Amino acid sequence: MSCRSLSSAPTPHRTPALRIAVLFLATLAVTGCSQNRDESTRKGSSCPFARLFGSRENRVRLEHVALNVEDPEAVARWYCDNLRMKVRRKGPPPVNMHFISDARGNMMLELYRNPEATVPDYRSTDPLSLHIAFMVDDVEGVRKALLAAGATLVEDVKVTEAGDQLAMLRDPWGIPIQFLKRAKPMLRHR
Repeated sequence: MSCRSLSSAPTPHRTPALRIAVLFLATLAVTGCSQNRDESTRKGSSCPFARLFGSRENRVRLEHVALNVEDPEAVARWYCDNLRMKVRRKGPPPVNMHFISDARGNMMLELYRNPEATVPDYRSTDPLSLHIAFMVDDVEGVRKALLAAGATLVEDVKVTEAGDQLAMLRDPWGIPIQFLKRAKPMLRHR
């Protein structure tokens, strides 16, 4: 069965965007506190995580974001075939968990099918509420290649006031994916 033929009827979901947003905000709170650890440790921090994450042994680094999907194996294959991602770990049925990372191993996605949870209706999720963003060197080239590989266009390439190039698509399962080239990189390149 090809990746493009895999689609499911929209299913009700239990505010997955809200759960993801809460997890993301909690991660930002922890990361923000740990980034300011030197100054906060000296001054008696109001950050609740300063003592716990104030040393190098307890550094905090974002590792993965998890997505409950209908067919983790097919989704992982599409991301590996089209975005040069690599499978780092797989799990057995019925969950079929696949951890996939970017080519350099900086960040991972966990794709799984948890039968105890409803798969979110990604096609109806507003990309402004949830999307996965990838840094690329050629936004237009990646956009063209992914459209040919079964992605759909949400918003064509645009340039922001900061000079960043952005394009928003959906993968064949409806998950919003953004491709960007920053005028001034925000993360360290590894």
